[in-house]
Amino acid sequence: QVQLVESGGGLVQPGGSLRLSCEASGSIFNIDVMNWYRQTPGKQRELVAGITRRGITNYADSVKGRFTISRDNAMNTVYLQMNSLKPEDTAVYYCYVVIYAIASNYWGQGTQVTVSS
Repeated sequence: QVQLVESGGGLVQPGGSLRLSCEASGSIFNIDVMNWYRQTPGKQRELVAGITRRGITNYADSVKGRFTISRDNAMNTVYLQMNSLKPEDTAVYYCYVVIYAIASNYWGQGTQVTVSS
């Protein structure tokens, strides 16, 4: 079993920055993919950014140029640096990891990000 613990959410003014972290612990194999999703009430959870073990990244069009995903494989941690935040970035952000070797995936508990003046 793998546990994911997210941190770094909070309240920030428009134009501000936040850095989210997600640390995996437990029966860790090589984590292949680490993603960040977000969800607002009444909407489906959407992919924000993802990164493979080799460092290949992808981003939602709405966050390109503002958000940066990175990972520390030794620490089993993924980060999401969020700059130039907008009110529409307000959501609960979830960490999600995929481990191909055991055909498993895991979700974090979510962390609230609120962008408001």
